[in-house]
Amino acid sequence: MTKIRSALAPRVIVRYWGGASAIVWQVIPVFGMKRMRATTVAIDDPGPLHRFLPLTGTSSAFIRRGEGIVTLGEVARFETDYPDAADVWWNEVASYIDHDSELPGAFGTGPLAVGSFTFDPDDSEERSRLIVPEVIIGRRAGQFWMTRIGVDRISSELPPNGEPLVRPAGLRLEPGTMPEAQWTTLVRTVIELIHRGEVRKVVLARDLRAVADEELDVRFILNRLIRSYPMTWAYLVDGLVGATPELLIRRQGGLATSRVLAGTVSLDPEHTDSVHKAAELARSQKDVAEHEFAVESVARALEPFCAAMNVPEAPSVLPLPNVLHLATDVTGHCDPDTSALALAAALHPSAAVCGTPTFAAREVISELEVMDRGRYAGPVGWVDARGDGEWALALRGGQVLEHDKRQVQLFAGCGIVADSVAEDELAETNAKFVPMLQALDLAQ
Repeated sequence: MTKIRSALAPRVIVRYWGGASAIVWQVIPVFGMKRMRATTVAIDDPGPLHRFLPLTGTSSAFIRRGEGIVTLGEVARFETDYPDAADVWWNEVASYIDHDSELPGAFGTGPLAVGSFTFDPDDSEERSRLIVPEVIIGRRAGQFWMTRIGVDRISSELPPNGEPLVRPAGLRLEPGTMPEAQWTTLVRTVIELIHRGEVRKVVLARDLRAVADEELDVRFILNRLIRSYPMTWAYLVDGLVGATPELLIRRQGGLATSRVLAGTVSLDPEHTDSVHKAAELARSQKDVAEHEFAVESVARALEPFCAAMNVPEAPSVLPLPNVLHLATDVTGHCDPDTSALALAAALHPSAAVCGTPTFAAREVISELEVMDRGRYAGPVGWVDARGDGEWALALRGGQVLEHDKRQVQLFAGCGIVADSVAEDELAETNAKFVPMLQALDLAQ
């Protein structure tokens, strides 16, 4: 069930999860007695972080408004089914890293792990993964740093810029797993289930495929997303790339923050009156109800870990170039012993990407949706040795196929509630495909 790849000798610990209806044992290999060293140094302004990403090899990125991190290489990789297991593994690994730093313990500095997790580990052939990188380059609040992790002598030199970006050649758009007409029929089926009281909300997704003549350069896609959608969290982990507006959880010291998005209206930048659209969205009973389900699920999941919480009574409207969203930032003073990754495990899947009640909605998705979501709509982000970190939901993105790197599978979804109209939901998914289609020069 769980795999580790590392040059270091592993030992094994076992974690137990017990429940009323199931008992799960997870065997977790971790590092042995051989220790690693991490060194963090201040650096001059490195410019755009994503320019350091290489064309080949392991690398990742998590960037918003020019701030965040990029990572290069890997010293260890943990593949699993559940974020809980990855959190245990990382806590153990971090205890075997000796850290020297020129900087105070600022947010995101020092050794960390990056990762992405499947939407539903029980219904996917994709594996979740957590990676300990060899090099981390970061920027936040006017501070710039580099961290290197290894078992031997550690260089203090900044890596060279990555190779030039490669524009996709011969790119074309192909149908996804399910034709549009079949998908709208599926939406109507779910609406009937809601009217019968079997479920209250279900988030359905669909996919498209973009195919190029040669292997895709995911850095090209990431660069276009960063330029066009700077207010989102642009992410890249093992071929999963996108720009998501939804922050599942940030833990910074004792403060936990979750940005909940649900309820959407499309924008046509050339013809749409955004103020009118925002007012229309805020008055929409359908969208407000969908949003309330999502906020309630996040607040309920976060509450056991927080001494105090703030849940705004009404959402705000978040503008993006292609859509408007209803948005609520839920905050709380969290347990210092609970890491950002553990909080992400507790929060996922929220009603924003699954539905409510969670178990019933996930069963409907598993039975009717047909396609494998893989890591789409799962947590993506990072956690450091102190337990601080940021985990977003992998939305507005796609996955480069492992068996054919000329292809990227694009995903988009929407929340189905009692007042949903199938054709409107199809139009919403089309609007949510736009960021990736723009990044690939496939938008009409």
